Amino acid sequence: MRLSSLLVPALLAGTLAGAAPAAALDGPASFFPRPSNFGNGPVAGYRSGYSGSPIPRQTVRYDGKYSPGTVIINTSERRLYLVQDNGTALKYGIGVGRDGFRWSGNKTITRKAEWPGWTPPPQMLKRRPDLPRYMPGGIDNPLGARAMYLGSSLYRIHGSNEPETIGQAVSSGCFRMTNDDVQDLYERVRVGTKVVVLN
Repeated sequence: MRLSSLLVPALLAGTLAGAAPAAALDGPASFFPRPSNFGNGPVAGYRSGYSGSPIPRQTVRYDGKYSPGTVIINTSERRLYLVQDNGTALKYGIGVGRDGFRWSGNKTITRKAEWPGWTPPPQMLKRRPDLPRYMPGGIDNPLGARAMYLGSSLYRIHGSNEPETIGQAVSSGCFRMTNDDVQDLYERVRVGTKVVVLN
């Protein structure tokens, strides 16, 4: 499903950290039929004032093989699912890797950070030598309000100050969410959570 013409103003421009593409799998079957409205707009208690996602969070039925607490990223659908323990999953809109930067595989969340600093990796600096060598965490940082680091890779699930890019293929391999949604997910997962990336 493509993001339609609904755009919300970007607060920042930013480039995502990433790495060279990894191997990909073709079109997995969807395990998530019949969405129902979960809610939209800012998460309760969210204080920094960013707008909600142009793709509202939903709760959907889940009949797949993954256990509760697993994060499933469906790259072709541009959605992230968090499996619940009641036969449902929470469904979030995400931005994914652009052509040549999509990947698949199993990872684990190895670190969580609030308002993380950003160090562009050498691969990105080679493509974009104009980027800063380091940017401290904060409102201007392209990693947004939260980041969850995937294994020993350069990839992350992280926030974004560009909500209009949610639902798009725009990154260098990371998965971006609105700051509202990434904060919601961050509170629900822990270090050690399994992340399954389907492409």
